[in-house]
Amino acid sequence: MILDSLKNAADCRRWNGNFQKAVDFIEKTNLQELSVGRHPIDGDEIFALVFKEHGRSKGEVKLEAHRRYADIQIVFKGVEQMGWKPLDSCIAPAGEHDPIKDLRLFDDQPDTWVTVYPGQFVLFFPEDAHLPMISEDDLHKMVIKVALE
Repeated sequence: MILDSLKNAADCRRWNGNFQKAVDFIEKTNLQELSVGRHPIDGDEIFALVFKEHGRSKGEVKLEAHRRYADIQIVFKGVEQMGWKPLDSCIAPAGEHDPIKDLRLFDDQPDTWVTVYPGQFVLFFPEDAHLPMISEDDLHKMVIKVALE
């Protein structure tokens, strides 16, 4: 997991070509003007999901993990709490991995909480179980899904 200011997103270019394309999208797009929903960047390899909704309480959301994608979660409006736990420490799966959604949920509790302010992003890798969308605020955020395979 990485927490940083959006102005430092260019540092993500070093991982692979998909991260380079994701950063190019971040730098060349007026992100806050995108409509709610899915926005293709490079087919199913890289795409953005835009959300505008009220945050949830800690009891409403489960830890989640992905196998194929890393998440670049960017907050534009509201203050969001995101939980984190190493995936290899999760012991209470809430079902099997769904390969269509690239999602597995867990009943475990996060080990750590980070507060994410507008203009910041969190990067979650497949080894990071995470719990997003925790807030008392109305959130405007984007999740860029970056394929690692």
